[in-house]
Amino acid sequence: MRTHDRRRGWLGMTRSAYHLVAALVTAIFTASGCSQGAVDSTAGDESDDRQVLVFASVPSDRTTNLKQYHQPILDMLEEETGKEVLFESGDDYATITEGLRDKKIDIAALGPFTYVLARQQGAQITVAAARVDTKGKVPGYQSYGITRTGSSIKNLADFRDKKVCFVDRDSTSGYLYPSARLLALGIEPEKDTIPIFAGRHDAVILAVANGQCDAGFALDRMVDQHLIAQDRLQPDQITTVWRSGTIPGPPIVITDNLDPELHQQLITAFQEKANADYLRANGFCEGECAIADGFAYGYQAADDADYDSVREICKMIQNQSCTEG
Repeated sequence: MRTHDRRRGWLGMTRSAYHLVAALVTAIFTASGCSQGAVDSTAGDESDDRQVLVFASVPSDRTTNLKQYHQPILDMLEEETGKEVLFESGDDYATITEGLRDKKIDIAALGPFTYVLARQQGAQITVAAARVDTKGKVPGYQSYGITRTGSSIKNLADFRDKKVCFVDRDSTSGYLYPSARLLALGIEPEKDTIPIFAGRHDAVILAVANGQCDAGFALDRMVDQHLIAQDRLQPDQITTVWRSGTIPGPPIVITDNLDPELHQQLITAFQEKANADYLRANGFCEGECAIADGFAYGYQAADDADYDSVREICKMIQNQSCTEG
């Protein structure tokens, strides 16, 4: 597995210079509301050729070490671009959107709905690729409606007047798609249920399993794989009573104010090299090499049109954020 000389960094900086840059990055990102740091992209010219790039994502559970799972991709991007790539974990979807809009984040892993909202709210970003969980599969996933095993709730119609856990109002599988289905059944998500916004997919599932919520909505893999693999959930604790149609795969976006050559370089790298096969073959990781969140194969080409179905659902539920600009 490859190792890089962090004493002088990719750019030949001394240790003291590198730490100075890191300190400045941390201060700026903290001011923007994120958990650690982000580069103020407005510091240079428009379409600038900065030396440090910020890659941001939102954790779907409290235990996942996102930086560890993204490290092979970070190392690959550094080798491709010659830039230092700093990884930051945002507190929520809105924080990442704000960072993109304010040009303090250069690369971001978003949910489909977050991407649509970010574009609508003025973020100048381009879809580079979409996450795919299994090699050869089309990028996509599902939202699950869940209850405790043995509950009297048997379908979504039974969610009425119940304490229902959602993830976040900007979550695709934890709010948008479930809301569309509830409305189709004549259930106003935040009026005809007792809504609780748990903030993360794991928090929704565990709240349902522990009886804090009667039902909830969460990401399919978090129910079927993640929490069980982490021994935080038993397979028989949760019953899935609803599955959405296929949701477009979570996109990687690149801010448009980067130098055009760097911008295209990043897009090509994600489409052709941010996958387990390439990363393993070129020494960036070993073994299973499950990246992004510890379960994904990698990324493949995608574009803005892939998210039109998300826009249609957003309009269908008359979400105000879908029409505000």
